Amino acid sequence: MAYVSTRVAAGVSLPPFDACNLADHVGDDPGAVQRNRALLSAALHLPTAPLWLSQVHGTLVLDADSVELDANPSATTVVADASRTSRPGQVLAVLTADCLPLLLCADDGSEVAAVHAGWRGLAAGAIEATVQRMHTPVPRLLAWLGPAIGPNAFEVGADVRDAFVSQNASAAVAFRALVNVDAKQKWHCDLYQLARQRLSALGLKRVSGGEFCTYSDPSLFFSHRRDRATGRMASLIWIDSHG
Repeated sequence: MAYVSTRVAAGVSLPPFDACNLADHVGDDPGAVQRNRALLSAALHLPTAPLWLSQVHGTLVLDADSVELDANPSATTVVADASRTSRPGQVLAVLTADCLPLLLCADDGSEVAAVHAGWRGLAAGAIEATVQRMHTPVPRLLAWLGPAIGPNAFEVGADVRDAFVSQNASAAVAFRALVNVDAKQKWHCDLYQLARQRLSALGLKRVSGGEFCTYSDPSLFFSHRRDRATGRMASLIWIDSHG
């Protein structure tokens, strides 16, 4: 089972976090965030409260099967940028507002994972670290690329391009040069293509999604680059305990 929230899902947050902000680190009223999370859980009939991560744009992967959660898992935050589980009913979550949410699952539904993959996490190897931690052989994995900033909106400098091209020259195809501005070369960056390249290099061929742009759709998505002060959407995945 998988789900991605939008800013217009049921919620009580006030502007600029309206209405369904699910992040507790962006300046929103903590009570509103907890209410939004409770509304989400109730609307989806979630088997457990999502496992919320404290995301740091890194490569730490939490094995949710090997940790004991607090009595109130909705308030539990573990520093990591990805998580995996084979436990039915354990809901995994990542929060984004331009970064790429990546959901993974075994083709028989026996294992799932959620990855927070902005450009820093992608370059550092967040996808590779997560796939390595999973028990399912790579050819049996499926991946879905959730809503992220699109290739016509994500403007970056040489540091971002170099972070990828220095590792793999073929990553250059994910960058489109813009007109030189103020003597500084800028590029449009395709996060979706970069993620697909890395998944393909791992041998993971069944990849879907990647058709949204959070920046370009303010009616549906939060975007940090567009609005700065804004909320976060959640991408959730879990194994249905009913089979």
